[in-house]
Order: sequence, then structure tokens, then C-alpha cells
Amino acid sequence: MSTTLTGTPTVRTARPRLLRGLTWLVLRQHRTTLYCVLALTVLGSLWIVYQRAQLIDVLDAAGWPEKSVPLPVVGEAYGSLTSLLALLPGVLAVFLGAPLIAADQEQGTAQLVTTQSVTRRRWVLAKLGWCLLITLAACSVLSAVFTWWWRPYRSVLGDNWMDSAVFDTTGPVLPALALFLTAAGFTIGILLRRVLASMVVTFGFTVVAQTAWGMFRDRLGTPRTITYPLDSDMPAGLEDAYEVDRWVGSADGRLYGWGSCAEATEKATNACIQEKGIVDNVFQYLDHGQMSAMQWTGAGVLLAGTAALTAFTLWWTSRRPL
Repeated sequence: MSTTLTGTPTVRTARPRLLRGLTWLVLRQHRTTLYCVLALTVLGSLWIVYQRAQLIDVLDAAGWPEKSVPLPVVGEAYGSLTSLLALLPGVLAVFLGAPLIAADQEQGTAQLVTTQSVTRRRWVLAKLGWCLLITLAACSVLSAVFTWWWRPYRSVLGDNWMDSAVFDTTGPVLPALALFLTAAGFTIGILLRRVLASMVVTFGFTVVAQTAWGMFRDRLGTPRTITYPLDSDMPAGLEDAYEVDRWVGSADGRLYGWGSCAEATEKATNACIQEKGIVDNVFQYLDHGQMSAMQWTGAGVLLAGTAALTAFTLWWTSRRPL
């Protein structure tokens, strides 16, 4: 007995993918890292928005800006937030950049990829592009949200604009610094070819690089100098100024160190002042109005370093076996 099937067979059609080929493969390989970075970005942004709302409530209750408020208004949560933002570039460099290709080299995945139809340069470029893109996106969002909080309320937050907790976490500096350190991470990883060694060396490099960046930061601007009488108060408008150096000066323009006449007694101090003819305070500073230009200049330097490290990585991987 035979049975005839008259029904129309069901044909399953695959849903079109937004991403295909090598891009989809790279994102799938690193999907756990992607989810962690996205979660960090979303939760960090929500935390900043929440802290900002709390600050506004406190200031409104105190009648600010018509009334002054005791400084700093914020508590430990603000310090924890700025510390985490300052650590973020190093964290991304160690846990995202360093293992990016070193893990594939250590596990043999890199050797397998080079036997496929995709060229080695294209595979490395896809990996580096994904790494730099997710770093740029996450740090740009967090920097933008934190800048949105800090800028209108900087006068009550207690930090000077040149402090690393502010200068390095607002504007373009945070994403630029993260890109540079992450590029250093995957460069170190490719050279060492071992995940743990790469992470340790990247951590050390991050500490040294951020220390050097802190010493270089005040060189991004052009210091200004103001002179005012020795017994006068500092001129108004310099509350936000970052002090570069300070001297005392004589009428003929000769400068002495700030503590040149710091004697044990007031009589000895006055005698020293009269002997040297000191009549002025000389104050060298960076103005808050220079902050934006200094940040973009610094970001340009860091992005140039990122481009150089990325170019070196592509050059190295195209001439040596993975």
C-alpha cells in the first residue's frame, strides 16, 4: 500500500545576519569580552547619571548657586568613580589588548587561521579593528557622560581640572589614552606570544606610561605669568588656575625662590626681603580656559602613538609567522 503526500513541504529560510564572514567570526570568538565591556559601559553610565541626580538634589536643597556650600559636596562614591575611570584604560590594555592575539598564538588558533582562505593581514586587521573599536566606543561613552556631570558642577566637586581624576577622564583624553594602552597591549602580546607574560608586561608598561603621562600633562599648555604686590592677595579669577611655579621678585626683575626669605623670625624675614629688594609675588599658572586645547593636543599625541603601534603590529605580523 502506498501513500501519496500532497502537502507542501516546509522550507526553513535562514534569517539574514547583520554581520557576516570574518567580522562575525571575530565578534563570536570574543563575545564574552564584548558583553563584559558593554555591561561595564551601561552600568558605569547609569551610576554616573544616578550620582549626578543625587548631587543636584543636595545642591538644590542647599540653595546653590545663590548660597555657598561646604566643599567638597560629594562623598566617597565620587572618588571611587573617578578612580575606576582612571583605571579603565589599564584594565582594557591588560585584559583586552594583551590576550587578543597572544591567546590565538598560544593555543594554535593563529596557525590554523593562516591556512584558510582569509589572508593573515586581513585576519589581524579584523582583530585589531574590533579591539580598538570597542575600546573607543566604551571609553567615549563613559567620558561623555562623566564630562556631562563634571563640567557644570566642577566648582563644588573639589578636584582641580588638572588632576588626573578629571583631566584624564573627561573629553577626548580617556578614549585616546585607552586606545594607546590597548594598542601597546596587543603589540606586546604579539611579540611575547604568551598570554600571562603579555598581561604582566602590559601591566608594567601601563604603570610606567601613565606615570610618564602625568609628568608630561602640564607641558601640553603654555604657562602664563602674573605679578602682584608682595603684601597683596592673589588677584581674583585665579581660583581655577593650576600652579606651575611661584617666585618672589625684586623691583629690577630678579626672581628668587618662593621660600628664599623664610626665616625663623619675622624680623629676620623682613630683613631678608629688604636686603634683596623683594617687592612682588610672581605666579606662573595654567588657566582653566586652556583645558580643552590641552586635552585635544594630548589626545593627538596618544592617537599618533596608537597609529604607530598598530602599524608596527601589522608590519610585524605580515613578515613573521604567527
